[in-house]
Amino acid sequence: MIEHAEHSHPEECCGLLVGQIQGDRIAAIEVYPMANQWNLETGPEFEAAISAPKPATLPSRERRYTIDPRAMLEVQKLARDRGLTIVGVYHSHPEHPAIPSEYDRELAWADYVYPIVSVRRGYPSAVRVWQLDDDQQFVELELCEDLP
Repeated sequence: MIEHAEHSHPEECCGLLVGQIQGDRIAAIEVYPMANQWNLETGPEFEAAISAPKPATLPSRERRYTIDPRAMLEVQKLARDRGLTIVGVYHSHPEHPAIPSEYDRELAWADYVYPIVSVRRGYPSAVRVWQLDDDQQFVELELCEDLP
């Protein structure tokens, strides 16, 4: 995740975490870097952008990401065949803190964790992990690097 974020700068990177859910513990076992497929035509801002009289700064891959649903389905199948599942979606925030945006919250799914890598001046500076609570708000989770 961290290397992917560093190499993708100044654009956001994105990818999937595959692993297992063990009670209230989510164990990410594999990382699947994905191509950032975001573009204005597929982003939710498209309708607003084309109807606006003078679009201000339009979102770009420096502030948005999208994972191709076909690629996500392929990873889901690979994981399932090995008794695993997708447990999270990671992405980076170039030149911004590792705190989810409102856009991140609107697109998040409650079943996944969302690690965010902050990249400042081309170098990863922080990793924080988030998950939606029952009120659809992000709460920060503790990041553990090894299993007991």
